Amino acid sequence: MERIRTPSAMRAWADARRAEGARIGLVPTMGYLHEGHMSLVSVAKAAGSEVVAATIFVNPMQFAPGEDFEKYPRDEERDLAMLEAAGVDAVYLPGVGEMYPEGHQTFVDVTGVSQGLCGAERPGHFRGVATVVAKLFLAAKPHAAVFGEKDCQQLAVIRAMTRDLDFGIEIIGAPIVREGDGLAMSSRNAYLSGEDRIAARCLSRGLFRAKALFDAGERDAGTLVGAARKEIETEPRAKMEYAEGRDPDTLAPIAGRVEAVTILLAAKVGPARLIDNITLGKTIPGRDAS
Repeated sequence: MERIRTPSAMRAWADARRAEGARIGLVPTMGYLHEGHMSLVSVAKAAGSEVVAATIFVNPMQFAPGEDFEKYPRDEERDLAMLEAAGVDAVYLPGVGEMYPEGHQTFVDVTGVSQGLCGAERPGHFRGVATVVAKLFLAAKPHAAVFGEKDCQQLAVIRAMTRDLDFGIEIIGAPIVREGDGLAMSSRNAYLSGEDRIAARCLSRGLFRAKALFDAGERDAGTLVGAARKEIETEPRAKMEYAEGRDPDTLAPIAGRVEAVTILLAAKVGPARLIDNITLGKTIPGRDAS
């Protein structure tokens, strides 16, 4: 497994793989990997990538002032061992100076789908996401890139950017991977311990409650979202940020009777900001078409 540190070296690796006729799959991450990330590697391989590259970069541009950039968990050697064991061919590990050299003044803004939800709670976040992903795409030159469905709005932003800027890259969404108790896997789960870890289950519990109602025939979006919201509101250690129902294809707000809905949640539990979602009434691959 090659370890690559600069954009020029990453481009050279990608050019060589393309010259060999290989299909490149890309798995962008911020490190501190878990089994959810490993599932992205598996999805990339299953989608026909002959070679898979991963990236590890904690992107300062997507953290607002006062957020957890400095304390975001990092363990490069552990991450590299996991990626090598998963059969990754190359890892791109640029530093901040390589990604944003002195004089950097170009950014990517995706409007529309970036509004509301995490876009409202974290101003500037998706500008940072779109900018860094565009730079990773230009360096790694993938044919396909895999992102987790847990970051549902992020995935929608990246799809829009990829389409609108004619990157010609297939964007693949990978299903959420959960802990045994239902909590969605996240690097920020490392912040949780004791009672906070137990309390964090309220997000997935709310989503599963909404699913049970939907499976029993409930179709009112407000009732379904309300069931999920209640689980968070009744957990004293959780502070709600949002609970919303959105169209599974466009992420536009929806209300009233629905045949399909994506319910998205965000809440602070102790020191961790957690997000989760579930799509009801529509298979997730329907949102994966590029």
